[in-house]
Amino acid sequence: MQRFFIHASICAAFVASLVLTSCDLFPPEALTIPQSYDSTTFRTNATTELRLKSTLVAFVDSAKTGRIQGRKVTVQTLQSLYTSGSPSLSDITTAWYRPRMATYITELANASGTSYDPARTPAQNGQGGVFGIGSGAYLFDENGLEMEQMIEKGLFGAALYNHALTLVAGDMPLANVDKFLAIYGASPSFRNSDNVSKHGAERDFFSAAYSARRCDNSTSGLYRAMQRDFIKLQAAVKAGSRYSNDRRAAIDSLLLNWERTNAATVINYCIAVTTTMSKTTTTLDERARALHAYGECVGFLTGWRTVSRKRITDAQIDQYLALLKAPIDGTPTSFQFITDPVSSLPNLQTVIAGLRGIYGFSDMQMDLFRRNLVNEQMR
Repeated sequence: MQRFFIHASICAAFVASLVLTSCDLFPPEALTIPQSYDSTTFRTNATTELRLKSTLVAFVDSAKTGRIQGRKVTVQTLQSLYTSGSPSLSDITTAWYRPRMATYITELANASGTSYDPARTPAQNGQGGVFGIGSGAYLFDENGLEMEQMIEKGLFGAALYNHALTLVAGDMPLANVDKFLAIYGASPSFRNSDNVSKHGAERDFFSAAYSARRCDNSTSGLYRAMQRDFIKLQAAVKAGSRYSNDRRAAIDSLLLNWERTNAATVINYCIAVTTTMSKTTTTLDERARALHAYGECVGFLTGWRTVSRKRITDAQIDQYLALLKAPIDGTPTSFQFITDPVSSLPNLQTVIAGLRGIYGFSDMQMDLFRRNLVNEQMR
C-alpha cells in the first residue's frame, strides 16, 4: 500500500510539472502581426520623448540663428535649452559626448556675429563666422567645422539613440515601444517624409527623416523595414513573454537599421562634397554648401562614438574622423576640403568604402543613398 502511494505521488508530480512547463514544451503559435501600428496610447506614453523632441527642435533653431550675418548667439541661451527639463537633453547624452557639447556650444556662440573665409588661415579667421549667402550661409569655427552639426547631428546618436537603448533594455514594457518610436523621430502614421508642407506635425524628424530620404518607399527600403519592425515589436510585447524571441529580433533589427541610416547619410554627404568639389570651378555658394555637407558627416559620425549596441567600432569611427580631418581630441583642418580638394577628396572615398563594407550595402542601396528620395518622389 505504501508503495502505491509513493507511485501515485510521483505520477501526480510528473503531471503537475507537465502542466507547469507546457509553455516550454510546446512553442507558441506564430506571432500575429497587424497591418498597422496601434496609436491609441502613443501621445500619452511618449510624453517625455515628445517633449525632448520639441526641446531639440528649439535648441537647433536657436543655434541656426547664428547663420545670419551679424547675429550673435549666447552660450546661456543654448546651454539653457540643452539642460532644461527632466530628463534634459544633457541627461540622456552619453558621458563622453556631454562635456564636448559644452565646447561646441561655446565655439558656436564665439563664431556667431562675424564672417568666415576658408581661404584664410585659422588665425586670420579669429573664432570663425558665417560663410555663404542667404539660405546657403552657414556658421563655421575658425577651422571650417560647423558646430551646429556637431550639436544637432551628434545628438542623434549621443542622445537620441543612447536614450533608445535604455528603453529597449530588459523586459520592455508596452509603453516603451511608443517612447522608442518617438525618440527615433517617427509617428504611428509613418509618413516616410520630412516634408512639413505636406505632413505638418506628423512628418518625420531626426533619424527617421534621414531614413525616409534614403528610402525609395519600397518594402525593402530602410524606412519601411523599420516601420514593419516597430509594428512587429509592438505586437510581440503585447503578446507577452512567450514571444520574447520576436521582441528581441525586432529590437535588434531596429537598432541595426537605425545605425545603417546613420551610415547611409554619412555616405550621402561624402558623395555631395565630392561631387561639388570635383568641379573645375565652384561658386562661393557651392563651397559653403559643400563645407556644410562635410560638417554633417563629422557630426553624424562623432555622435556614435562610445554608444553601446552598435556594429561600427570606436576605433573605426576614430579612423574615419581622422580621414575627415577632424580627429578626436585634435585640431580640425576641415577647410582643406575646400582649399585643397585634390589631396583631400580621396579621403572621402575611403570613408565611403569603409562604411559600405561594415554594413554590407549593395550597389542598389549605394545608388539610393546618393539621393534625397523624399524630394525626388515628392512625398
